[in-house]
Amino acid sequence: MEPGPFVPSQGSARKNYSLATELVFIDNSDGTGVRDLYNASSIPIYQTATFKQSSTSRMEEFDYTRSGNPTRSHLENHLAKIMSASRAYVVSSGMSALDVVARLVKTGEEIIAGDDLYGGTNRLLSFLNKSFDIKSHHVDTTNPDALLPYLHPTRTRLILLESPTNPLIKISDIPKIASIVHERCPNALIVVDNTMMSPYLQRPLEFGADIVIHSGTKYLSGHHDLMAGVIGVKDEVVAEKIHFTINATGCGLTPFESWLLLRGIKTLAVRMEKQQANAMRIAEFLEYHGFKVMYPGLRSHPQYDIHTTMSRGPGAVLSFVTNDVEISERVVESTKLWSISVSFGCVNSLIRMSHASIPAAVRQERGFPEDLIRLCVGIEDVNDLIEDLYSALVTANAIKVIKPNGYIK
Repeated sequence: MEPGPFVPSQGSARKNYSLATELVFIDNSDGTGVRDLYNASSIPIYQTATFKQSSTSRMEEFDYTRSGNPTRSHLENHLAKIMSASRAYVVSSGMSALDVVARLVKTGEEIIAGDDLYGGTNRLLSFLNKSFDIKSHHVDTTNPDALLPYLHPTRTRLILLESPTNPLIKISDIPKIASIVHERCPNALIVVDNTMMSPYLQRPLEFGADIVIHSGTKYLSGHHDLMAGVIGVKDEVVAEKIHFTINATGCGLTPFESWLLLRGIKTLAVRMEKQQANAMRIAEFLEYHGFKVMYPGLRSHPQYDIHTTMSRGPGAVLSFVTNDVEISERVVESTKLWSISVSFGCVNSLIRMSHASIPAAVRQERGFPEDLIRLCVGIEDVNDLIEDLYSALVTANAIKVIKPNGYIK
């Protein structure tokens, strides 16, 4: 799906470009951001811990890299632009981003989260409950009404959404949930983990979210050669609280990784277009062979219509089931091009089963199929990927092949 025009923050006087252009174009002509003395084409890496000062009584813009660094500031200004955020911050990992946001919640307050979440998110929410008496309610966020019994005008602090979810690829109606929550709980913040979509395909701050987080390790970087987390914030007061926590805890991203992430963002559009085009072909191939496929690009997806109102494309992660755990294991282990690996969002294709980081009892309670296979599609030639996957499915007896002599293999 063709991305629409980029809409900058109000007050911007410069020309509006398409988002694919904005990803590449780093512009400080509006007076924001850091100016390089030599106008380097590639933003320099300010690999320094400290900055010299010209006065004993007044500190310059940068003094200590924990508090701020020019390379990191360039990246943060660029991210705020492409995320439609008033402020953006980069930290050491995606989980660090969630941890920083979770520090907005006080003891006795509550979080409402989905029932299909990244394993690390589940781990952190369990820790907050046990250590700080911050209760989390897990609900099916595909149904906005499911939140109603848990909303409290003062106790509810965060609504934590993933759309699509990981690994069941469920879609939440972000605008509707935001409207319900903001009306009933004025103190609550809508937080969306947008890692699966990236800002190229979906910008939740434009649909009522208050905070958006990303694991920059994934699509924003695109090569799995760095760890990073991203936080985009709509409200300046909330942004200042986020900034205070990052400075106080020292989890800001290093200059070198900031430079790597900025470089990766420039190719986000071309990577994502290729990856989701490949994913669509593969989803159609699997559905043709009778597998139940979870992918928002397929019209068979139960929330297909909702997803298309919020996103410019279906992304490049899909899941399917074989109805047999042992067959799924053989499929995963029989591929050659698909690497068995955690994470997603890099240029090469990955395959794995389920969420081992979530306890078995919780998986059963929340309806995670044990035979679920997740595919994270890369930029390889799609015919090679399909051929490799088909071979693995045949080897694992997930697909029955009728041989010329009439026998079924």
